[in-house]
Amino acid sequence: MKFLIAILALGVAAPAVAQDAAQPTTRDADALSKARAIGTKARKVKKFYEPKFDLSGLEPFRPSAPMKGKLRQWGNNYIKDSGLVEVWEAGFRKYHPDVTFDDNLYSSAVGFPGLISNAADLAPMGRQALWDELKGFEREGAGGGEDGSSSTEIIEIVMATGSYNVRGWSYALGAFVHKDNPLSKLSMEQLDGILGAQRDGGWDGLTWRTDWARGPEKNIRTWGQLGLKGEWANKRITVYGYNMKYHFNDEIDKKVLKGSSKWNETMRAYSNVAGLKADGSLTAGGELITNGLAADKYGIAYTGIPFANPNVKMVALSQNGGPAVPMTLETVQNRTYPLIRDVYYYLKKEKGKAVDPLKREFLRYILSREGQEAVQQDGKYLPLTPAAQREQLAKLDR
Repeated sequence: MKFLIAILALGVAAPAVAQDAAQPTTRDADALSKARAIGTKARKVKKFYEPKFDLSGLEPFRPSAPMKGKLRQWGNNYIKDSGLVEVWEAGFRKYHPDVTFDDNLYSSAVGFPGLISNAADLAPMGRQALWDELKGFEREGAGGGEDGSSSTEIIEIVMATGSYNVRGWSYALGAFVHKDNPLSKLSMEQLDGILGAQRDGGWDGLTWRTDWARGPEKNIRTWGQLGLKGEWANKRITVYGYNMKYHFNDEIDKKVLKGSSKWNETMRAYSNVAGLKADGSLTAGGELITNGLAADKYGIAYTGIPFANPNVKMVALSQNGGPAVPMTLETVQNRTYPLIRDVYYYLKKEKGKAVDPLKREFLRYILSREGQEAVQQDGKYLPLTPAAQREQLAKLDR
């Protein structure tokens, strides 16, 4: 069993060395881990947002008959680091005192290995499942059905909205340009043209969709293609972003590039580094990205608001012909901003059968007004809207 889990965990690659030769070179894995821990230690005890969102529209928790049993959780360390999971578990046990928890919360990277090997009942994750993780789950259950198909399926529950600007806590992503750039907004299609390249299709989960193909004529490589005039018209756009092992790229790939993994061929890629700051904390790739953009009048970057500096600005984003929405705390929480990130619970169930009652009950509690109030009190992730809550509850009842 331990060997299987180790092999599966290796399928989720660690951040790789950045491709930009101008970056610092201190990327020893142990040094990076220690530097990350220094920054996380300070953030996990801080409340970044005071309670301000009206949660009265959320359904309160209505417990079923008292339950007993154990729930094993493998995955996201950030709900443990902040103590949020302990608050959830204590609140749940007020209604179900005979339920116990066994938590192995060290990284989202262990979530799917735990589920696939049946070592975990629930996998909380700070990001959406990767293609390899979904494929591993599919293969593990293959042949279980009478027709040779999988007998199990994965259920994805959004447990909260990611943060607005808290490093580590799944902060929203934005498109940044130099402060002197006259551009103020972009559509998601335009962002695809800038960050992406021609493609033959894209992945929708584990389904390859050729209807998501697009040709090179939709590539955007100069500022003039976005309507900028004068000195900007013929200037090449330089893209600043993360190297391909980072999960930020998976988020952009799914939401902007249609799951194609086809990126702008000249993108400058960055990685985290350690050993640059006086307190020993991590210098994030996002900081290096915006530093690069600050020195490049004709660049564009994608990263989060924690790494903004006075020489860059964020542009508003629109999708499906709607209005351009700026990234603010309010537009992230109300989920109108296009590049929010979510945090998840994953679980598996037998096809054609209901979700296990104990798993369903605990997730119902997390999604309830009481569970989301705990999110708000923690002050890092953001509570769900009533519409998002209803959507997630419906998945548990299917």
